[in-house]
Amino acid sequence: MAADYETAPLTIPGMTVARSFSSGVGDRRHVVVIGSGAVGSATAIESLRAGLRVTVVEPGEPGGPHATSYGNAGWLSSHSVVPPALPGAWLKVPGWLADPLGPLAVRWRYLPRALPWLLHYLASGWTEARVQRTADALRTLLADAPVLHAQLAAEAGVPQLIEHRGLLHAYLSRAEFEGDALGWRVRGRTGVQWEEWPEDELRRREPDLHARYTFGIFVPEAGHCRDPGSYVAALARHALSAGAERVAARATGFRIEGGRLRAVLTEAGEIACDAAAICAGARSGPLAAAAGSPVPLESERGYHVVVEGATVGPRTPTAVSDGKLIAHWMDGGLRAAGQVEIAGLKAAPDWRRAEILHTHLQSMFPSLAAPAPGSPSTVKHWLGHRPSLPDGLPCIGPAAASADVVLAFGHGHVGLCGSARTGRLAAQLLAGVAPEIPLKPFDPARF
Repeated sequence: MAADYETAPLTIPGMTVARSFSSGVGDRRHVVVIGSGAVGSATAIESLRAGLRVTVVEPGEPGGPHATSYGNAGWLSSHSVVPPALPGAWLKVPGWLADPLGPLAVRWRYLPRALPWLLHYLASGWTEARVQRTADALRTLLADAPVLHAQLAAEAGVPQLIEHRGLLHAYLSRAEFEGDALGWRVRGRTGVQWEEWPEDELRRREPDLHARYTFGIFVPEAGHCRDPGSYVAALARHALSAGAERVAARATGFRIEGGRLRAVLTEAGEIACDAAAICAGARSGPLAAAAGSPVPLESERGYHVVVEGATVGPRTPTAVSDGKLIAHWMDGGLRAAGQVEIAGLKAAPDWRRAEILHTHLQSMFPSLAAPAPGSPSTVKHWLGHRPSLPDGLPCIGPAAASADVVLAFGHGHVGLCGSARTGRLAAQLLAGVAPEIPLKPFDPARF
């Protein structure tokens, strides 16, 4: 294992954790982390910090194009506490079914399988009180996320990938913002603060943004990641350099005897261990079921488009009300991401959805439609799978068949943002330490 090292102590509400790793294997508790995406890599790092022996099971290259984190919009939006379904969402269902290219679309062939998930999804946001309960829980998971990620990035040697410049929500008018009052009212009750930008301030701050946007809400506490794929890859490398081992295989199940985990089963054979964490994103469902905790996990398929060589765009990472998308600069160019397609893991991509994002992006920033002479741009498309549970909350907690198996997945639209604290929580459960926030809202047994 790598030599001991120390960084500055990390203070969170109610707890101080020394940011250090210990060396030597000895008789340390051996844990297997299944998955090396954002959550899995953070879990591996924090488990090592807790003094555990760690093996990561991951068939693909961490942070590669196959991974959900690779195409993430990059927002570290600690204020993204409002679930997608709000009161009255059921009125929009006919439109979701009728428009295959809308902001939220359901493919007809997949509807019978998705229907139970969709009904639960609608019920979770049926009243403002239910929405508030979800928001209160998510806030405990997301608060201070930009700070936690900045610390992880610094440890992993990529501090430049995390920026803390706030986020902008651009509206067509103040009246349109007021029509979105429920969501902001809920956010405000959780402690989120924001600034209002009238039209002149919005023009001054975002000169390239289309003039149809006349009102903005700026959230200073939020941050963003300049390259989520590279960031996750760096975290995975950091875990290995700190002493984790990696098995390049797919996990298939568990050997549990008398309520105790004895081994994780993989395509390459068994890995004897004392505990395990399921951090396999949208592919976590079968593993959770194998551990006695079937959950209604669904893929909210998300697309992105990157314009390489773009010369205009947002000064501040920006979401717009009329396109339901997020746009900001990545190291590889100007990226737009967002929208939702319910079609499962296996359906072929519908690249028209990425093209729609490109059209929206050009509409947001009209100069993109006519690039300057001599500055050619290349447009790249991507599809990934957000692991989503219908109530808008992830699963973080022990499996029914054995408390030695910890579930840590299902973050939906806040996977990257929530991964830093989720990794800490999963490691605390694996180490038998009391978690730093209440986990009852995230209990897998709620289903």
